[in-house]
Amino acid sequence: MVRNGNQYVESLKDNRRIYINGEMVDDVTTHPAFAGITQSFAKLYDLAADPKNDMTYTTEDGTTANKIFMIPRSREDLTVRRRAITQWAEATCGFAGRSPDHVAGFLAGFASYPEVFGEYQQNVLDFYKYARDEDLFVTYVIIPPQVDRSKAAHEQEEKYLPVGVLEEREDGIIVRGSQMLGTSSAVSNYLFVSCITPLRPGDEDYAISFVVPMDAPGLKLYPRPSYAMGKESVYDYPLSTQFDESDSLMVFDDVFIPWKHIFVYKNIEATRDQFHKTPAHVLGNNQAQIRLCTKVKFLIGIARKITQVGGTDKFPQVQERLGELASLAATVEGMLLASEYECSLDINGVARPHQRYLYGIVGMQDKIYASVISILRELVGGGVLQMPSSYHEMVNPETKDDIRQYIRATGVDSETRIQLYRLAWDVIGSEFAGRHQQYEMFYNGAPFVVRGHAFRNYGYQEPLALVDQFLSSYSLPKAVAQEV
Repeated sequence: MVRNGNQYVESLKDNRRIYINGEMVDDVTTHPAFAGITQSFAKLYDLAADPKNDMTYTTEDGTTANKIFMIPRSREDLTVRRRAITQWAEATCGFAGRSPDHVAGFLAGFASYPEVFGEYQQNVLDFYKYARDEDLFVTYVIIPPQVDRSKAAHEQEEKYLPVGVLEEREDGIIVRGSQMLGTSSAVSNYLFVSCITPLRPGDEDYAISFVVPMDAPGLKLYPRPSYAMGKESVYDYPLSTQFDESDSLMVFDDVFIPWKHIFVYKNIEATRDQFHKTPAHVLGNNQAQIRLCTKVKFLIGIARKITQVGGTDKFPQVQERLGELASLAATVEGMLLASEYECSLDINGVARPHQRYLYGIVGMQDKIYASVISILRELVGGGVLQMPSSYHEMVNPETKDDIRQYIRATGVDSETRIQLYRLAWDVIGSEFAGRHQQYEMFYNGAPFVVRGHAFRNYGYQEPLALVDQFLSSYSLPKAVAQEV
């Protein structure tokens, strides 16, 4: 089943416990903090359900499913998957970092290498097929709370700060603690819970992976402040109102997890291997780079349009900066396509994007995004600060003539210019914009972590061979060599 937007919205009307501004949310689909992103994700499901968009495939089991759950078996499959994911990325302008296709890629990676999960491998396969066939929205929390980052999980001042096993029962386990950073969790169906940060001997109680429905008794969500609330119109804040995913601290207040939902249990090695011995991390980050490629294209489109409207695109110095943006965007897209073109089939027959190119751009994501935003700020200039406070000044009889007279550009009316600059402000200056700059900086973890992925996956044999070949082509002068 590929569900539509209305079915997705209805699936969120359950007993989930979300607390914001000191109150529990009655209905996440209508609450002002979440209504915008709910409707944005509903549009993604409608897009996928429309046959003309070609976003479904026939699974290995003969069912029809959303292509976000595909296990790619060839370069052609990776291309098909990229095109499907790109449609979703374009629908959110790349600003939905944890749309349903992200963790779907992780689940596909898990299911393609079930042997990594040992005795729990059937649980992995069963849940993957369930999520795929029901077209579920699964998000994850895989980082422990930042209480004392110098200590291992079992060394914290209290035993259950990170989520861990409190009790083992015949029918499952009880977990207690917390985990972060639950982006989009408030509007998802299931949560995958694990730990991607390195665990140490003694951390076995925290070396677990499981899935849990969002309305499980004892599961509580504490979102950060909403950037959508208090924004009266999409015209004034087009991104904040539609794409604020929310990030939540997830608290597990003695939550029961049945055995069928457990993927890893008290196994440090398997907790690590689920991400990197399976294609999960590669497929998940492939989706992330498809999204980033779309987002950067959108941002340089804003830059180009603003310079056209202002007439500054004729200046050589502006063209230079636009050229820098073009180079950055082409780098992201080129590395994405290179990783796809140079893919390889692993021993389980999964087409893995080439990790040199994939992790090469992952390692530069923070710098590239920061550079794009910095150049966009420069090109936008001070004009973005001289916008009316809201659309009301544009319709108030006492003010509308002044706005139309003085906030416009040659050949562009006031409404169009303000709309464009309000969009630019929501990219570079609003709370939403600040969150996204921080988000992209730490999208895959701390900078040393993401650079570490690039270091480990580059493959230094080729450059080392070039150096060794050249070194072997010459030696000490003969007379000196005899003395040595």
